[in-house]
Amino acid sequence: MPRLSEQTRATRRRHILTSAWACFSRNGFQATSMDEVIAATGMSSSAVYRYFRGKDELIDATAEEGLAHVRNIFTRALAQRPTPAPADLLGILVSDLRQRSEQPEYDMTRIAIQSWAEALRRPKLQARTRALYREAREELVTLTTRWQQEGYLPADANPRATAVVLFTLMPGLLVGRHLVDSVSRDDLIRGVGSLADALASPTVTTKKRSPRVADVARTCS
Repeated sequence: MPRLSEQTRATRRRHILTSAWACFSRNGFQATSMDEVIAATGMSSSAVYRYFRGKDELIDATAEEGLAHVRNIFTRALAQRPTPAPADLLGILVSDLRQRSEQPEYDMTRIAIQSWAEALRRPKLQARTRALYREAREELVTLTTRWQQEGYLPADANPRATAVVLFTLMPGLLVGRHLVDSVSRDDLIRGVGSLADALASPTVTTKKRSPRVADVARTCS
């Protein structure tokens, strides 16, 4: 039997993964069997097991894919010139969420929510998830620091705290889409600006806003 090229191997591995994603998106990790995944691939069981020894390996590869995608959102934003403004980044997040949930055969945002639960069940996956999310958050800290340097954030702002808040928004967007209502870019921007105002002047809403809050609200408009 001729040796498979690396490209062929990568193509087959990807086909197995996307077939598994269709099953996971439809029925969840726990309710999906390897037999169902194998049937979805149209390959023999021995061929599938050459690439993945079982469902846990498929789940791990799936989680890795999703986590790397989150990190790459911020890596791509950092590579852009000019730097995307805060409002632009919120738009990128909302648009990416919509695109990943509208694949014809699978919904990666549904799978992401399942991956969080799986990470709580399996310590090794939890550790890997934590490590990759922290890497993604550091990319976002680099981006918020650049915002401060370029005048989008006030000089006395805390770029790391800003990054933490933005990063924390992302799971909420997924949960909202599937369990409550989808959130639009405009609503997200208005909400962040309103919350900034409320935190700065929690008692009297008619007070003149401080320059810092005005700056924050302006970056989100």
